[in-house]
Amino acid sequence: MAEEKEAKAKVKDKKYKKKKAKKLSVDHGIAHIKSTFNNTIVTITDLKGNTVAWGSSGAAEFKGTKKGT
Repeated sequence: MAEEKEAKAKVKDKKYKKKKAKKLSVDHGIAHIKSTFNNTIVTITDLKGNTVAWGSSGAAEFKGTKKGT
């Protein structure tokens, strides 16, 4: 029982470092917009089609019918 508490304490003590996102500089890009009845997703890509950034109304914590607008 005491060993389990020590093991849990060790796991909580570990600090995980978050990776820093690389900042990309894109001169020209393409905006892809997918709009459905329940959600709207916007993806920004470079000219080769690689995703640079994306966002959705669901990820922005809109709920219900607000996500569709």
